[in-house]
Amino acid sequence: MKQRFSEEQIIGILKQHESGIATSEICRQHNISSATFYKWKAKFGGMSVSEAQRLKQLEIENAKLKRIVADQALDIVALKDVLSKNW
Repeated sequence: MKQRFSEEQIIGILKQHESGIATSEICRQHNISSATFYKWKAKFGGMSVSEAQRLKQLEIENAKLKRIVADQALDIVALKDVLSKNW
């Protein structure tokens, strides 16, 4: 899924809200729904740009590790099948 906004832009939008601009005005300016705004606020609220970048790196690393575990689980199942057929 391609994002329209980068983490830096999202944090900038949230900082506008912290400075006192109304949520409806921010949503209208950036052409986003209020649900999207509140979802971003739940995920990125109170973060700095560097923290958001680190979060993204951790999410990518976590996905790679999950893929490795899934591959190993498949290998184990395949080896068990082969061993059970030999005996």
